[in-house]
Amino acid sequence: MRRKNQRSYDDPICHPGHRRPRTRREFLAQGFIAGTGTLLGGAGVTLGNNAHATLSPDLLPLISDCGIATQGAGKIPFIAFDLAGGCSQAGSNVLVGQQGGQMDFLSTSGYERQGLPGDMVPPVTNPQTGTNDFVDTTLGLAFHSDSAFLRGMMTRVSPATAANISGAVIPARSENDTGNNPHNPMYGIAAAGADGSLLSLIGSENTDSGGNSMAPQAMINEALRPTKVDRPSDVTGLVDVGDLTAVLSQQDAVAVMESIYRISDQKMSAVDVDDNIITSDDVLKDLVRCGYLKSADLADRFGNPATLDPAGDPEIVGATGIFSSTEFLSNDTTGREFRKTASVMKMVINGFAGAGTVEMGGYDYHGGRRAEGEVKDFRAGQCMGACLEYAAIRGVPLMLYVMSDGSLSSNGVIDNSVDGRGKGEWSSDNQQTAAPFFLVYNPSGRPTLMGGTPDLQARHQQIGHMRADGSVETAATPAANNVNLLAETVVLNYMALHGEQGNFASALPFTGLASAMWDDLTAFEPIVNGVITNPL
Repeated sequence: MRRKNQRSYDDPICHPGHRRPRTRREFLAQGFIAGTGTLLGGAGVTLGNNAHATLSPDLLPLISDCGIATQGAGKIPFIAFDLAGGCSQAGSNVLVGQQGGQMDFLSTSGYERQGLPGDMVPPVTNPQTGTNDFVDTTLGLAFHSDSAFLRGMMTRVSPATAANISGAVIPARSENDTGNNPHNPMYGIAAAGADGSLLSLIGSENTDSGGNSMAPQAMINEALRPTKVDRPSDVTGLVDVGDLTAVLSQQDAVAVMESIYRISDQKMSAVDVDDNIITSDDVLKDLVRCGYLKSADLADRFGNPATLDPAGDPEIVGATGIFSSTEFLSNDTTGREFRKTASVMKMVINGFAGAGTVEMGGYDYHGGRRAEGEVKDFRAGQCMGACLEYAAIRGVPLMLYVMSDGSLSSNGVIDNSVDGRGKGEWSSDNQQTAAPFFLVYNPSGRPTLMGGTPDLQARHQQIGHMRADGSVETAATPAANNVNLLAETVVLNYMALHGEQGNFASALPFTGLASAMWDDLTAFEPIVNGVITNPL
C-alpha cells in the first residue's frame, strides 16, 4: 500500500474514527500536548553534599521528633509510568497466558490479536536451535524477545541489575480513551507509609493524580496532592533557603539557623519556667522550635542546589551516567522524556519524594504503521530502564508500575518497515487486551515469587489470566474488571514487599479486596526488613 506524506512518529495523531480532541486527556493521548522537560541552568555541577554534613550532632535526634523525614520514611521507592492513550502491553511486550501463567500460551489467533504474526508467537520453536527464541526472561518476568519495552530497558540496565529484577503482570481491562480510569495508586502508596524528606508525592502532570489516569476517589487525600515535577528546574526550585546561602557559606548558614533555634528554645523554656504563660500550649512550642530546626535542616541538606539537580548528577548525565549529555540536552521528544524521567527518579529514588508518576503522551497510536508504536514503546522502555539502573546505582530497591488507559488490537496486516519489525499493525482500541505490570528491583537479589512449586509461582507472577483468544478473563480476579480494585491490588503488592500486607485494611479501610484473597493477589515474598537507608 502506498502511503503519502508520512508523518513523524511524534506528530499529533489524527484518528478518522475519533472526534477532535477536546479535553486535556484527549490531547495528551493523541500527542497534541506532552510534558515539556525543559532544561534550565548549567548541567556541569557535580554532587558533593552528604546528608546532614554540617548540622550539629546534638540536634540530629530532634529531627524525627519534629516530623522531618530523612530517609524516604524507610519505604521502597515507587514510580509509576502512565502511558496515555491505551498502548500495547500484553503479548507484544509482556507475555500473558491462560490459567497456568505466562507460559500457558494463547492461541495463534489470540497472539495475532495482540500484534504478533504466526511466525513470531511465543510457542514457536526455532528448528535450528531447538529453543524458543520468542520468550525472554532476562528480567524475571517473561517478555516477548522482540518487545520494544524490553529492548528499551536493556539499553540502560546492566546485566548485574537485570539479575536482581523480577515482576508480575495483571490482566485487567480498562476503558479506552477516557479519563474515567482510576489507575493511579499514588495515594494508596502514601497511605501504606511512603513519604519523602521534601514531598510525599510528585507527578509530571498538574492533576490530582500527577498523571493522565485518575486516582481512585476513595484513596485521594487532598493534603498529599502530587507536586508537579517534569524538568530539572522543577526539582531545584523546590527548596528556597532565602539569601543566606548567597551571603554565607552553606556551613555558616546552617550555623546561623541553629543559633536561632537554640535562642528560641531557651526563651521558650524560660517562659515555661518563669512566667508559666503557655506551659499548656505544647503545640505552639513545637511549632516555634521545629520551624527553625526545619529551616536549618533544609539549609544543611539542600542549600547546595546540586544536591537535587538531576542534570548535575554524574550518575544520571555524562560520560559515566545513564544518559549521555547529548541525548539528555536534546530538544526533541526523546530528550524531553529523558529529562522528565530523570527529574522524577532523582526525587523518588533518593527519598526526597515517597512516590512519583511519569506521564508519557501519544500512546493512542493505532490506525497507522506498527512502527510508531514500536518507537514510542522503545522510548518508554529506555525511561523505565533508567529508573531501574539508577536504583541499582544508589543501592536501594524500587517498585516500578506501568499502566495505560485501555489497550488495542491488530487486524493482522504486517508492517515490514525497519521500525515495524514485521509485526501486526494496530488497527483499533481494544480494552480487552489490557494488562498492566510491575517490576521490582532488589539490591540483595532477585525477588522471590510466592508459592512452593513452579506452577504456583507462575500463577503469582501472572495475577489473573487471559482467554485463548487474547482477551482478559474478567472473572479471574477482582481487579480484572474493576480498575479501582486494580489500583488496590498494586498497593497490596507494594505492602507485601515490606511484609506488611496484614496492615492492608488499615491503610485502605474502604478496600473491596477480601482478606481471604490477599495471598492469591500477591506476587512476591518481602524484600526488605527494617528501614531502608537513604543513599544521600
